[in-house]
Amino acid sequence: MEGKILNPTKTDSAISDLLIVSSSPHLRSNESVKRIMLDVIIALIPAMIGSVYFFGLNALKLILISIASALFFEAVIQKMLKKEISINDYSAVITGILLAFNLPANAPWWIAVFGSGFAIIIVKQLFGGLGSNFMNPALAARAVLLTSWPNIMSNFVLPGADAITGATPLAIMKYGAADAGASATVAQAAAELPSILNMFIGNRGGAIGETSALLLLIGGLYLLIRKVIDWKIPVIYIATTAVFLLLLGVETDQLVYHILGGGLILGAFYMATDYSSGAITPIGQIIFAFGAGALTALIRVKGGFPEGVSYSILLMNVAAPLIDKFTAPRVFGRSK
Repeated sequence: MEGKILNPTKTDSAISDLLIVSSSPHLRSNESVKRIMLDVIIALIPAMIGSVYFFGLNALKLILISIASALFFEAVIQKMLKKEISINDYSAVITGILLAFNLPANAPWWIAVFGSGFAIIIVKQLFGGLGSNFMNPALAARAVLLTSWPNIMSNFVLPGADAITGATPLAIMKYGAADAGASATVAQAAAELPSILNMFIGNRGGAIGETSALLLLIGGLYLLIRKVIDWKIPVIYIATTAVFLLLLGVETDQLVYHILGGGLILGAFYMATDYSSGAITPIGQIIFAFGAGALTALIRVKGGFPEGVSYSILLMNVAAPLIDKFTAPRVFGRSK
């Protein structure tokens, strides 16, 4: 550069090309809501394929009805509220898939329609739409369905073409093999429990999308690689659940059934990590996952339900704003 004479006019032009004066946020990324939602859908595809393999075409029908209903209700309510229709951001598709994943494979079609309507209209759009909902829409809808139609939501089908209903592994452990209302040890219920391998691959009774730990973990790994989710929430959630189950007296032989059974992995990777309804501060996310794990174990052992994932995440959703308030990082330049 020595001896080189710079053109002041040209220099000013170069600097102006590099500087962008705009309002916050100043950190920019190529990621978009649509791209993130598409990644989540891609992550859910293995579990979707597995649900159809294990539970047949009725599972596919419920998934498609849930998705179509969610898109329909989103478009209608946004039109009624005079908002821009945003069904092309795929968020309603994810709500539909996750709701269907929480349904028994033999559930009637109108359950999927009602659940999608409640999730989209009540939980999502009436609270401001995407990013403003304080609860996970699919989980809130599941809680309403379970309260309103407990017989339908608890009547699970075992994998196979004959569609025989049967208890889930968690129900067998909580109520006993004969549904006697008393806790059973693994030895007592061993004849009714599936093998660990079947628990892992998904060949067991349960909701459509929660049975295959293997396929859910494949999707979860994809989300971690794509940096859509952070490892802390699912890992701390599952680990805390396991520790508290042991502290509450669950036998070590039952622990793997609790981790692979129910919706723990589905909830940990795909619902507790929801950007809108979960905690957003780094410490807050740890507290959120810890609280969800402790509540899940408490409900499973001391509560009236064999499962506790839905209500534990919903309760922590409600607590998330308070958690964020007390764990917000200190702003530079300000004293405590």
